Amino acid sequence: MPKQTSVLLIYTGGTIGMIQDIKTGQLRPFDFAHLTEQIPELKKFDIRLSAISFDKPIDSSDMSPDVWLKIAKIIESNYSRHDGFVILHGSDTMAFTASALSFMLQNLQKPVILTGSQLPIGIIRTDGKENLITAIEIAAAKHKGKPVVQEVCIYFEYRLYRGNRTHKVNAEHFNAFQSPNYPVLAEAGVHLNYNSAALFRPAKSKLKIFTSLNADIAILKLFPGITPNAVNAILNTKALKAVILETFGAGNCSTQAWFLDALKSAAKKGILILNITQCNAGSVEQGKYETSAGLESIGVISGADMTTEAAVAKLMFVLGNFKTAKEIRKQMKVSLRGEMTLAADRFKSKEF
Repeated sequence: MPKQTSVLLIYTGGTIGMIQDIKTGQLRPFDFAHLTEQIPELKKFDIRLSAISFDKPIDSSDMSPDVWLKIAKIIESNYSRHDGFVILHGSDTMAFTASALSFMLQNLQKPVILTGSQLPIGIIRTDGKENLITAIEIAAAKHKGKPVVQEVCIYFEYRLYRGNRTHKVNAEHFNAFQSPNYPVLAEAGVHLNYNSAALFRPAKSKLKIFTSLNADIAILKLFPGITPNAVNAILNTKALKAVILETFGAGNCSTQAWFLDALKSAAKKGILILNITQCNAGSVEQGKYETSAGLESIGVISGADMTTEAAVAKLMFVLGNFKTAKEIRKQMKVSLRGEMTLAADRFKSKEF
């Protein structure tokens, strides 16, 4: 008789785990030991469900690398006992957490699905029930005895996304997330349809978790009229190791001498500069226009089509685990967990 599929739920906090107190009307976390009381549909699954809940639920606005490490260690210590993992998480920083876990969990061969909701699970119109039920179904899904999904994903409002390709775009509607530069991995309708060609396939090696993250980074978002004082304040931040330069369009920026000189000075001090577009979709094509040619000469690295969330997580991971400037730059230029599309791959995919 086949072994029953096992899924571990990890509740970190967030709207999905809240119910409304009958007396006060206030929202409070519910006891996940009584999960099936809130979602009786779970009893119909032929899946063994277990749950681990943080002692003190964390609002996703308070998410930090220390919490990412805690989640990664929970997955590592339970990896051999479960077929899949569902992480219940606040939506505001979910894309950051999904991106971070994708880098921290090397050779992941089981699904790690993050989900949440826009309305608490104790509210009648909640989107949390469907999100959780389908996330569990995806975490348990197998084909020929192997997990269908073998990466860190976000499931929200009938769609499964690669975690490190995802960005929260809406604070009000149920369809809160998009993956503008990578296809949807699965869609849930009458059937749960997987986009098999888009799924990540890791090396068939033992799971390895990375526990070192370096958060000495900053984001410099450009805007018309930005002043030297603002730019220099960020670039001269104490202990700064890297800066994400959020540029215009396809990676363009000011060509004013003071601006390029400030970047050049930072680069000479060993600060890595990563070029990410402010646009919701599209890619940096550094050097294509005169307004980005200066960045190329300074040694700024193109972030291609990475999201800012993925760029933040990847920089923390790379800076924490690679020591020399040469190694760090090399890792930032390649796709480690399917987080970016390299220029050569984009060219191959074009139709003529």
